[in-house]
Amino acid sequence: MNPKSCLNCGHKISDEFCAHCGQKTDTARITLQSLIKSDILGSIWHIEARFFRTLKHVLFGPGRMAMNYISGKRTRYYNLFSLLLILFGFNVLTLHFYLNLNPDEISEGNSNILEFFSKYSKTILFVIIPMLGTNAYFIFKRIKLNIAEHFIIGTVSLLGILIIFLFNDMVSLVGLWKPAAKIFGILDKASFVLFILFPAVTYWNAFKKSYSKPGLLWRVSVLYVLMGIESLAIITVLYRVF
Repeated sequence: MNPKSCLNCGHKISDEFCAHCGQKTDTARITLQSLIKSDILGSIWHIEARFFRTLKHVLFGPGRMAMNYISGKRTRYYNLFSLLLILFGFNVLTLHFYLNLNPDEISEGNSNILEFFSKYSKTILFVIIPMLGTNAYFIFKRIKLNIAEHFIIGTVSLLGILIIFLFNDMVSLVGLWKPAAKIFGILDKASFVLFILFPAVTYWNAFKKSYSKPGLLWRVSVLYVLMGIESLAIITVLYRVF
């Protein structure tokens, strides 16, 4: 069978996708059926399926997902940095709704704190990636990952933190309904614990086959100590500027 020409770039094609531009070779005339089935529903399903699949991997296998991404297995995952911005946007929106529905939260005692974290939340959150990446680069030297690859692991860890924050914000919103306040108060505290532990889960999941349990435990502990000291220093500097 003679190879066809790609309708997009004109190069000869003989497989499912054009090797030059990547367009599918079965591109045909647009009909109402193909418009609904392939262009609209197909594209939405493809994006949503990859989006939610990536969220699942972030929550239930963050370290393994990060190592897969680093090793080159990337098409199965939603773009990490686009996902980071989307989750951050959702966090800002849910916090905004919560404060609008619960104005008593902004009392004289904590208004300055809320204003501070609202103003510097981007700085505080996104500095987590270079802090985690740089610290882990030296602590987990045996793995032989470069600094950019450690930044990927830090990004996946931050994605998990943002998902937990988003869950926490939604729990707080539902918790405004008084009959459910006690139950959702417990969930709120549990999500805070998960937020604190998530970086440890990420690195444990990523490197558990490369270190003994005691070796991995003390390395993760050192990582937390360094992160705590650095976070305190950054917040102190920002608070003085604020």
